[in-house]
Amino acid sequence: MSAKIKEKIDVAVEGKLKALYQLQLIDSKIDRLRTIRGELPLEVSDLEDTVTGLETRLANVTEEVQELENQLNEKKQNIKDFQANIKKYEAQQNKVRNNREYDAITKEIEFQNLEIQLAEKRTKEAKASITIKAELLEKSKIEFEERSKDLKIKKSELEEIINETEKEERELVVESKKAADTIEDRLLNAYRRIRANTRNGLAVVAVERDACGGCYNKIPPQRQLDIRTNKKIIVCEHCGRILVDGMLIPDSGLEDINK
Repeated sequence: MSAKIKEKIDVAVEGKLKALYQLQLIDSKIDRLRTIRGELPLEVSDLEDTVTGLETRLANVTEEVQELENQLNEKKQNIKDFQANIKKYEAQQNKVRNNREYDAITKEIEFQNLEIQLAEKRTKEAKASITIKAELLEKSKIEFEERSKDLKIKKSELEEIINETEKEERELVVESKKAADTIEDRLLNAYRRIRANTRNGLAVVAVERDACGGCYNKIPPQRQLDIRTNKKIIVCEHCGRILVDGMLIPDSGLEDINK
């Protein structure tokens, strides 16, 4: 391989490392902005689900109470109807012509009394159910009001943070896309895969104090020399992150990123 071709390859590799490093700087800034929001988006989402669930519960319990009250009114009316029937049958008993008619009417009266007893039992059950449902409804209303207040506060906090960081994040996302467009797909996919598998989102790190800036494992001297030459892409043997020389992009702020 001629010296000129080798020099072109070395320059190409250094350019790739710089592009990856620059992309990491931008993405890390985006990560920091999103970290500022902390768990608020998840808290807001959870509270929204809770409030929606409580709304559904309130609607269902209210419907159940209404249905029970309808049943209660129906049973009360049934009892009145049965009592009216008993009076009618008792009046008929005074006009019977034989024992057979008398016994038949007596059985009807007994049947109406049994119906009254059953209706009274159902009435008690309905009243007990209404009491339980009413207590549940009151507790659900209180919980709904409390969770709704919490949601309003958390949404306000999240909105405030988003307003403070939204513009900067939007600009950084555009920068990240532009930086990513300069990197070949194979390297970009590897970078994104490494980022996805690391807790702090660092795929490209500098060598710090003879160690990987990501996992802090020691790097052999010869490997450090290879990294400083920027002639090939080297990954950490321990964590798989792409290693670069800290001087690759002067005043880059890599120390903050590695932390």
